Amino acid sequence: MVMDLAVELIHATVQLEQPLGDGTRTVGTGFLISAPGPDGAPRVVLITANHVFQKMPGASARIGYRISNPDGSWSYSPQSLKIRDGDGHELWTHHPNRDVAAINIKAPPEFARAAMPLNYLAADDTFARYSVNAGDEMMALGFPRGLSANAAGFPILRSGRVASYPLAPANIFPTFLLDFSVFPGNSGGPVFVSRPPKADGPVKAVDGPAGPETGDGFIAGLLTQQVELNNERLEIGIVTHAKYVRETIALLQDPMATSTMASAAPVAGAKAATAEEAARD
Repeated sequence: MVMDLAVELIHATVQLEQPLGDGTRTVGTGFLISAPGPDGAPRVVLITANHVFQKMPGASARIGYRISNPDGSWSYSPQSLKIRDGDGHELWTHHPNRDVAAINIKAPPEFARAAMPLNYLAADDTFARYSVNAGDEMMALGFPRGLSANAAGFPILRSGRVASYPLAPANIFPTFLLDFSVFPGNSGGPVFVSRPPKADGPVKAVDGPAGPETGDGFIAGLLTQQVELNNERLEIGIVTHAKYVRETIALLQDPMATSTMASAAPVAGAKAATAEEAARD
């Protein structure tokens, strides 16, 4: 059965927030991945941008679960998520070089079922396999400025076109640009290809027997920043490759894996100014 990736990811995407005590709140976006633990037991992992958690000073955040009611309606039912221990130490795992965070959670059964299989995260060769390139459309889910699509707390779905080239290899080009307006609250949301533009019919889910046999797209990465120049928003988002989401999840199982996650080698000689250098959270 072919998955409608947009709908499935809508169900797996949640708002993250922390009230700051002065009538304001810090808001971000996260999405759920089903990734078996070291012993093979089922496990739900929440993915977001590392800076989303870092900007939350308190010990607990709120994760915006949604509850399906018997009459077909939905209720917004946020629950507490502990992100720091009593001494203020971070309880999440973050990538050593990229703005990606992961934390194990105990989700309500409905949300545990909605978590996306790990193999829907793009791997090193995914963009090339599906001929995804500059100008192709991708979609993004999030909560711009803390807004949701409705009172039930579903995320807002938007789209944009890939605005940079080349897209691979990820270790050399760890981020890429997406041409759409980004706002605070979008950070940490999934960016995905619902229907690979040059694939004929249903495509194989990304590398793995652990997930569904067929799929209709893949998660390309997560939104981590917007681009500003001289305090002017350029309506460009920076997306961090899903490769680094995979690596961050791997760190949950083996914290020593950081030794294999070297950052991209610096480019010798002249260097162009980049959108990433003009990025803002």
